[in-house]
Amino acid sequence: MTDVDYTQYPVIFVDDEPDQRQVFRLNYRRDFDLRLAESGQQALELLRDCEPAVLLTDQRMPGMTGVELLERAKTLRPDAVRIVVTAYKDAESILDAVNKGDVSRYVVKPWNVEEMRITIRRAIERFVLVKERQQLIEQLRAVNAYLEGELSADYDPRAIVGSGGGLREVMADVQKVASTRSTVLIRGETGTGKELIARCLHESSPRRDKPMVKLNCAAIPESLLESELFGHEKGAFTGAERRKPGRFELADGGTLFLDEIGDVSPAIQTKLLRVLQEREFERVGGTETVRVDVRVVSATHRNLEAMVQDGSFREDLYFRLNVFPVHVPPLRERVADLPDLARYFLTRHAREAGRTQLEGISGAALERLVSYSWPGNVRELENVIERAVILCTTGSRIEAEDLRFLDLSVKPPVAAPSPSAADAALPDMLEKVEHDELVRAMEAAKGSKAAAARALGINRSTLYYRLRKHGLAERYGLPPE
Repeated sequence: MTDVDYTQYPVIFVDDEPDQRQVFRLNYRRDFDLRLAESGQQALELLRDCEPAVLLTDQRMPGMTGVELLERAKTLRPDAVRIVVTAYKDAESILDAVNKGDVSRYVVKPWNVEEMRITIRRAIERFVLVKERQQLIEQLRAVNAYLEGELSADYDPRAIVGSGGGLREVMADVQKVASTRSTVLIRGETGTGKELIARCLHESSPRRDKPMVKLNCAAIPESLLESELFGHEKGAFTGAERRKPGRFELADGGTLFLDEIGDVSPAIQTKLLRVLQEREFERVGGTETVRVDVRVVSATHRNLEAMVQDGSFREDLYFRLNVFPVHVPPLRERVADLPDLARYFLTRHAREAGRTQLEGISGAALERLVSYSWPGNVRELENVIERAVILCTTGSRIEAEDLRFLDLSVKPPVAAPSPSAADAALPDMLEKVEHDELVRAMEAAKGSKAAAARALGINRSTLYYRLRKHGLAERYGLPPE
C-alpha cells in the first residue's frame, strides 16, 4: 500500500447532537478532511457530493436512523468504511446495524479521543487498500485482454513454412534445440518470420505451459529499456509509483524473445550478459537480487559479427546468445513456398474481410508473385495479399491487376519547402503523417492491432510504441505500461 495522507480522504460524521459534532470537529479537524452532518438526510446530500473514505454515524437519531442511513450509504458509496457510534450497548441494535448496513465496527460513547483517531486511520487505510485492489484488477483485466489478443494471434507455422520445403531444415533444427535450455539466435532479413520461429521453438519446448514474453529492443527508448527488461522499484525514477516486474521476471520458467537484439546499447549489453551468465539481476533502483529461470531466444537482421569487430557489440555477449544459431532464408530463396503461402494469406484475410467468395489466385497473378523480388519477405507478401483482397470486389479469384507492390526505390515527388522553413516544417509534417497513417490503419482494421500492424508493414511491438508516442494508446485500448 502507498503511504497514506489521511487529510486527503473525506470523513463524514453524523450526529444530531451539536455538542458531539463540535467535540469531534475540535479533536480531528487537523487530522482528517471532516464533513459534519446533523441528520441522515443531510448526510445523504454529502454522500452524493463527495466520495468519503469513512462514514461514522450515531445509531439513534430523529427521522432517519443510523441503520437506515447506513443501508442507503451502502448503495450510494459501497467502498466507504461504515462505523456506528452509539451510546446503546444492546446487542439487537448493534446486530441490526451490522446486518443491514454492512458495518465494519461500532464505537461506544463516550469514545476515547486517541482510540477514535486510530480507528479512523485504520478505516482510511482499508478504503485505500480496496481502491488500490480495484485499480490493480482493472490493470490486470486490461493486461489480460492484451494477452488474449496476443495468444489469439495466428501462429500457424504454415505462415512461414510452405510445401516447397524451403524451411524444413530450419524447422528440423528448431525441433532438435527446443528440448534444451540453450540460447538461440535467429538470424534473417526483416519480415522473414523470425518471431514465428521463436514461437514454434517455445511451443515445442518443455516450457510450453509457461509464458513466452516478447520485447522488441528497437521499439523501446534506451532510457526505458533497462526498466522494461529488469523492472524497477517504487521511486526508482519520476513516475515510478510502485514496483514493476520486468520482462525477465514475467518470463520466469518460460521463454523471453528479444527481437532486434543488435540495437541494444553497450550498457544494456553488459547487464544482459550478467543475466545470461548468473541468471540473476537487480531491479532498477533496487538492491534485492532476483533469480530467474528463463530461456532467452533473440533475433536480429544485423551483422553481429561486423558489430563485434567494430566494438559496438560485446564479443562475450555474442557468444552467449549464439549458442545455437538459426538462419531464416529470405522469401526470394524459397520461391517454391510462395504459392502455398499466398493461398494461406488469402484464406485468412478473405475470412477477416468477409470476402468469402474469394477462393483462389489466378495463374497470371501467381506469375507476378513469383517474379517479384520480395525485399520485405513474408511480411510484404502478406501485405500484398491483404491489399488484393480489399481491391478484388468482384470475381472469385485474385487477378494480376489486384496486386499492388510498394516500390521502395521510387519516391513520390514532393514540393520542397522554402529553405528557411524546411528545418522547422519537416519534423512536424512527418509526425502528422505518421499519426494520420496510424489512425487510418487502426480504423480500417476496426481496432485490430494485428491487422493494422500488418497493413503498415511493422510488427505489433512497434505499433504499440507508436500508438503510445502519438497519444493514441487509450483510444485503441492498449493496457497500461
